[in-house]
Amino acid sequence: MQGIDVIEGEVRELIRRRRLDPARDQDVLHGLVRDVVADYEERSLRGGLEPLGDRDTATRRVMDAVVGFGPLQPYLDDPTVEEIWVNDPTRVFVARQGVAELTNTILTEEQVKALVERMLKPSGRRVDLSSPFVDATLTDGSRLHVAIPDVTPNTWYLNIRKFVARAYTLDDQVRLGTLTQPAARFLGAAVASGLNVLVAGGTQAGKTTLLNCLGSAIPSQERVVSCEEVFELKLSARDWAAMQCRQPSLEGTGEIPLRRLVKEALRMRPSRIIVGEVRQEESLDLLIALNSGLPGMATVHANSAREAVIKMCTLPLLAGPNVSAQFVVPTVASAVDLIVHIALERDGRRRVREIVAVPGRVEGDVIELADLFVTEGGELVRGTGYPPHEEQFARAGYDVRELLGRYA
Repeated sequence: MQGIDVIEGEVRELIRRRRLDPARDQDVLHGLVRDVVADYEERSLRGGLEPLGDRDTATRRVMDAVVGFGPLQPYLDDPTVEEIWVNDPTRVFVARQGVAELTNTILTEEQVKALVERMLKPSGRRVDLSSPFVDATLTDGSRLHVAIPDVTPNTWYLNIRKFVARAYTLDDQVRLGTLTQPAARFLGAAVASGLNVLVAGGTQAGKTTLLNCLGSAIPSQERVVSCEEVFELKLSARDWAAMQCRQPSLEGTGEIPLRRLVKEALRMRPSRIIVGEVRQEESLDLLIALNSGLPGMATVHANSAREAVIKMCTLPLLAGPNVSAQFVVPTVASAVDLIVHIALERDGRRRVREIVAVPGRVEGDVIELADLFVTEGGELVRGTGYPPHEEQFARAGYDVRELLGRYA
């Protein structure tokens, strides 16, 4: 609308003249926008200007443009939207309940670049020809990923993964249908007892949300240290220290990878360590920490519990030629206690498909697994296996036989 464009231009000029900061002076800007909209309406009544229409709609759109993220702001405000991505300025997609849909929003290349610059400003991160990828966290906790040419063909790719907080505890996961009550009860006891848990699943399966819910079962007296590429975890722990990676500077120095964070976390007196996602050689440092008796949790991309084990046996080999499978396989078998596999179903719902235990036994190069909960007929039901470390459950006040046997 031409009228809104005129108002936006006038507001931006007033912001420049009064030296206002859109991030800090939002209350002032709300009043400023309302005054400019009212003034425009009066002028349009005298002729020469396009009628504005609904005043509230105009005010909201101008505020989105000068304070928020323009045409994308309504999707960020919409609690049903889980993810937003831009393939090119004319193709903006969103996902609701795991289902993708093409929107009618049309941007320009200049708008996309301006939006990315505004989104990156609070984090201090950058994207340019020397660093064509960037990950950052928006002020509302959403995760931003950007890729630009010449890595992409000729347009900027923009992806915003919102942290839609529908679940904070394992009971919330039960309410949403992701877990059954028996499985949630067992997982809560396992985390409280100090077992090491690996959450496996594909992209957008809900791994981080499930990891947050598992974190809610950590005893309040424990000190939790978390390591992530960008901040995504929202733990409720009373004593929680969170760290994220850092990109290299323009000179190519100062980078802090995830592996460095895991090493530093061990110097911070943790009672529990959480790694947002293991992708590369940091898996070796995590395994060593878990194998030394420090309880922890992490997520990994995998399509099943068995594939998660295979991946955890492979990723540490990236740490260097002196790391062998003969060392890694038994370390995984002794360090990982439980694997929870979660998946995004065709109907858009997220469900835990299996919970398996790692008893610690290895035959050749194959790690033995025990089914605790499996999916049968679309339902998560009790399997035939039992978890390791019954003594840890007992010290925490849980009887594993009673905990699992009741639902056998």
